[in-house]
Amino acid sequence: MSGEGEPPTHQTIAEWLRWAAGAFEAESIHAPRLTAEVLLAHALGRDRAHLFAHSPESVDPECAARFGQFVAERNTGKPTQYITGREEFFGLEFRVTPDVLIPRPETELLVELALTKSAGGETVLDLGTGSGAIAVAFKSNRPAATVVATDTSAGALAVAAKNALALRANIEFAQCDLFEAFASARFDMVLSNPPYVPRDDLPGLQREVRDFEPHAALFAGPDGLDCYRRLIPNASRVLRAGGWLILELGYNSRSAVVEMLDTADWRKPEIIPDLAGIPRILAVAKPR
Repeated sequence: MSGEGEPPTHQTIAEWLRWAAGAFEAESIHAPRLTAEVLLAHALGRDRAHLFAHSPESVDPECAARFGQFVAERNTGKPTQYITGREEFFGLEFRVTPDVLIPRPETELLVELALTKSAGGETVLDLGTGSGAIAVAFKSNRPAATVVATDTSAGALAVAAKNALALRANIEFAQCDLFEAFASARFDMVLSNPPYVPRDDLPGLQREVRDFEPHAALFAGPDGLDCYRRLIPNASRVLRAGGWLILELGYNSRSAVVEMLDTADWRKPEIIPDLAGIPRILAVAKPR
């Protein structure tokens, strides 16, 4: 039975998985078998372990139709996470929609580093919160902290607020551009995974990113540095003495971002690489 042809005739879980994995492989979908398992489990309302324990069982027509639709959507390039509506980040399950970027594993490094700088009762600002992944993960591990999260997108803030509620993280949200709502506020930490993809890179991006994730959360001018240029000079204004600015870095942006740090306003920055050895997180303190 070919995965590129018609759906299976006997319609067991095992046959549906073989068919879908073949269909994904034909379209060069990454991890075709795993993708098939995740989407069939979602269609059935079960976990993946159920698929292995019940592989000879039939799939009812309603679930089969739903799964067929999921396979068709994934083959257009729509990310699996937008089909299932969820993604795990920092051990927590987040709701995701096309209004927000899908949380990436490398962003967990930002949360990990922020937690090492935290004593537990800080006032923290998360700029460009998207799904709320950074803010909620931090608050879940530092419940005594006061966390404020912002985004320019009302749709993103709606998703973030639902995630905070579902994960019992008491977070304040504000719709604004960077620091415009905080003229007189002072924070102990400013965290951000800002837009940092150069606009000129658009044609070469994976179609899952290029065609489905929100461009406003991805792109920052021709060189990808526009948001850093606006964020860094203003961060010093809202941070208390000794406070931390912790940012995710774009590919090849380390040198340019470090040059933006005026030595009168900041101490020497720390740079943390990701698992691929790429400089990924920058942490820098305001002098006391």
